[in-house]
Amino acid sequence: MSKGKSTPLGRVRNHGAAAEGTGHFVGQRVSAIALLILATWFVLSAALTMDGPTYLAAIDFLVSPVNAVGVILLVMVALYHMRIGMGEVINDYIARPFTKVVLLLLNALVPLVIAAGALFAVLLVNFGA
Repeated sequence: MSKGKSTPLGRVRNHGAAAEGTGHFVGQRVSAIALLILATWFVLSAALTMDGPTYLAAIDFLVSPVNAVGVILLVMVALYHMRIGMGEVINDYIARPFTKVVLLLLNALVPLVIAAGALFAVLLVNFGA
């Protein structure tokens, strides 16, 4: 009989959570609050300053440094929030190891590509081509 494994607690010790749950929980809640604030700012700011839903109005909106930074923050926080949420769904509901690894890899790379594209687009509007 091995030492420490004779009781039910000894048999399950070190087989618990991966020690990521609390960090993901806090990250999800903090990013949700940040999204609430940023999305409210975006909707109100766009509604009050844009002259209709046109391409030129959107460009004029993004030329302002405050609006450009706000939009970048909104996109980055939304992608971070999405990545955490999708990671939890993948870890909880995907059973096949290969599928899980592929989906977790895509969950890490796709938001990164979208974030790079959004950042490039906003910077291109502000600094020109």
